[in-house]
Amino acid sequence: MGKVVEHPVFQRLRSDVGKFNIKGKKLLIPDMAPFGARLFASCLRAFDVDAIVMETYKGLELGKEFTSGKECFPCQVTLGDILYFLRKERARLGSSFDPEKYVYFLPESDGPCRFGMYNKLQRLVLDRFPEFSGVRIAYLTTDDAYSTEGILPPEDASTFRKLGYVATIVADVFDRMTWRVRPYEHKEGITDEFMQVALAAMQKLVEEKGRDLPFDEMLDLVADTAKTVASFMDSHQPRRPRIGIVGEIYLRTHPASNQNLIREIEGFGGEVVDASVAEWINYVSYEGFRKLSRRLRQEWKKGNASNFFSVLRKWLGQTIEIAWQALQQKKVYDRVFPYLDIQPDHAVWTIERHLKRYGLFSFDIGTEAALSIGGAIEYIREGFDGIVNVFPFTCMPSTICSAILKPFLDSLRIPYLDVAYDGSIQPNREVAIRTFMYQAQQHRLQRGNRR
Repeated sequence: MGKVVEHPVFQRLRSDVGKFNIKGKKLLIPDMAPFGARLFASCLRAFDVDAIVMETYKGLELGKEFTSGKECFPCQVTLGDILYFLRKERARLGSSFDPEKYVYFLPESDGPCRFGMYNKLQRLVLDRFPEFSGVRIAYLTTDDAYSTEGILPPEDASTFRKLGYVATIVADVFDRMTWRVRPYEHKEGITDEFMQVALAAMQKLVEEKGRDLPFDEMLDLVADTAKTVASFMDSHQPRRPRIGIVGEIYLRTHPASNQNLIREIEGFGGEVVDASVAEWINYVSYEGFRKLSRRLRQEWKKGNASNFFSVLRKWLGQTIEIAWQALQQKKVYDRVFPYLDIQPDHAVWTIERHLKRYGLFSFDIGTEAALSIGGAIEYIREGFDGIVNVFPFTCMPSTICSAILKPFLDSLRIPYLDVAYDGSIQPNREVAIRTFMYQAQQHRLQRGNRR
């Protein structure tokens, strides 16, 4: 049999999409959660990586031009962002523009979601432009629980992982402080204005001291921020209906893509809590633990001592990591609670317990549907007055979520709204949100307007 020759296109998908050292390059990060993306870039800069968050949503037409429309919406948004940035950068630099100085950061996940193929598709699109084909694409992947080994030197990878996780929690808490205070602020715009000041201060701290893991100083800054924003609240305003958002992680955390849904709900009299970014990271770690637990049982049954103890070491390491993550998350939230009653985050094991109790879904199936369904149940148990499911048009996990949650919440008489996005403006969007918020107001009144 003759030797199989790999097609050059497939060679490119291996050689220029992967994990490789990003030091000495300008790392281009798509915007997603505004606080989270900027703190993530600051963490990288602490390790001497020239990381920037690209402008977002200005290149949407470019993203649509080079896709078929069958991709989910975040793929079009992020593709547009990178093409817009590179075109603008090339125009700015002229003949001195060197594509090999840039690396595009685009994570991936395993499983059936199309997100796992974004970076491959976008590699093919970039290669259609000779002037951009030298831009490589780096990723982190759920396959190894977002290990940073490969993109950073081994001596930096572990420390960066710790810093990045705590920074993610801080970003989530900054979001939750904003959502808790902004609907009740005594002066319009004061919360957003101050939170940008707090973000800048946190970025400066992370960039200057991140290598030393300055967690105590970061926690002090979180506490100071909470104390200040709590003073912005008008205590005479009654508590609004609380609305929990679940759904696809990019769409629900990217304000431009979801057409500023949170502000829209606030404008119609709601108080919003969006599912956190850390919830997904914790879920990935927990899934790693579950996989190792299965392997451990299998090796025990086989009686293979060598393999069993090898898996056991990994299982213990994953158990320690999950415990460490839970501790760090608790520390950050605990510094806010004396000043502001923000919504605590959902524990992944609690979400799994709800799914098992009601028999609605299973972590064995996976995807974000597991978190969205379980997270919605947790919101309801915490006294929320409505659930919004945010997702790209045709998204498989969120469609599953909708099919399960809609009848379940209807049986409990909990207001529920599906909001799908593909970049177009739906003519009935405002009416749907306004109607949903009226239902949420009625739900709150029926249960006694308790705070």
